[in-house]
Amino acid sequence: MLSSPRLTVITAGLATALLALTACGSGLSEGGADTGKGPCTGVEPGSVDPAALKGVTVKVGSKEFDEQLLLGQLTLKMMCAAGAKAVDETNSKGASQTRAKLTRGESDIYWEYTGTAWVDFLKQKPIFDPEQQYDAVKKLDLEKNGVVWGQRAPFNNTYAFAVSDAFAKKNNVETDSDMAAYLNAHTSSKVCVESEFLSRVDGYPGFKKAYAVTGGTTTSLGIGVIYTQTGKGACDFGEVFTTDGRISALGLHVLKDDKSFFPVYNAVPQVMKKTDEEHPEILQVLKPLAETLTTPVMQELNAEVSAKGEEPAAVATEFLKEKGFLKQ
Repeated sequence: MLSSPRLTVITAGLATALLALTACGSGLSEGGADTGKGPCTGVEPGSVDPAALKGVTVKVGSKEFDEQLLLGQLTLKMMCAAGAKAVDETNSKGASQTRAKLTRGESDIYWEYTGTAWVDFLKQKPIFDPEQQYDAVKKLDLEKNGVVWGQRAPFNNTYAFAVSDAFAKKNNVETDSDMAAYLNAHTSSKVCVESEFLSRVDGYPGFKKAYAVTGGTTTSLGIGVIYTQTGKGACDFGEVFTTDGRISALGLHVLKDDKSFFPVYNAVPQVMKKTDEEHPEILQVLKPLAETLTTPVMQELNAEVSAKGEEPAAVATEFLKEKGFLKQ
C-alpha cells in the first residue's frame, strides 16, 4: 500500500529493478499479505479436490483490515489446494476499491458482507433476518451488477455494545434492553462510540429510538481506544464489532441485540457472472469452508492476528489444517 518517492530518473530505474527482483524472489503480487514465499508454498490438499481448479489462475482480493486479510489468505490457500495458480491481490483500501477491482477483473474473488452490499452498493434499507438479507442481496446484485454470491458464512460482523465482564456481573447487564434500562436509571453513565456511529441511521440515533434510551452521555473515540477503555471500565458501554479479536483478548462481554436493531453483516465469497460460468468450482471449493466460519471461530482467528500479532497467512494455514482442508 506504500510507495516511495521517485527523486530522479536513475532512482526510479533502480527502484523498478529492485521491485521486479523482489517480486521474483517472493512470488507475491502487488498488495500481497502473504509471508514472502508465495501463497501456494507448502500447501498440500487434504479434503480439497486437488484437480478442481488445476491450472486455473485465480486472483484473490480483500479489504485491508485483519478479518478481511484472514479471509483472503484462507481463500488463497483453498485455491492453491484445488490446483489453481493463486495470485494475491489482497489488502485493497476500503469496500469501494475492493469491489471495483472485482468488477474490473483485477481480482476474481473476495468476501463481501451482506449488509455492506445491500445498503452501501445497492442503496437498500437493511433487512434484519440473515437468510432473507442474503437471498435479497444475492438476487439483486446478480440482476443489477452481474455479481454471483456463494455460500453465506454464519458469522455476523455487525455492530454491538459491550461492557467489561466485571460491569456485566455487577449490574446484571446481558442485553441491549438491560443497557437502556441502566442508562435511563444512571443518566451520567458513559457510552463510547466512533464519531460516524453518532450520525448513522443504523448507529446510535436509531439505537436510542429503538430501545427508548433517554439517559447516559456519549463520548466519541477511535475504535481501538473504545475497546481498551471499555475493558478498563473508563467507558461503561462501548461500540464494538462482533467478530473483533479484541473482544476476547480484553475480556469484554457483548450484549445481545434483543430487538434485532443492528443490520446483518454475514460474509460471503463473490465472483463475477462470467467467472462463475467459466469456473463454478471456485465458489464450490469455498462452500465447506464458509460453513465452518461461525462468529466464535472468527473471533478466535481475528484474535490471533489483532491481539497476538500472528501473520494472517500463518493463521489461515493452521486453521485449514485443523479442519482437514489441508494436510497436517
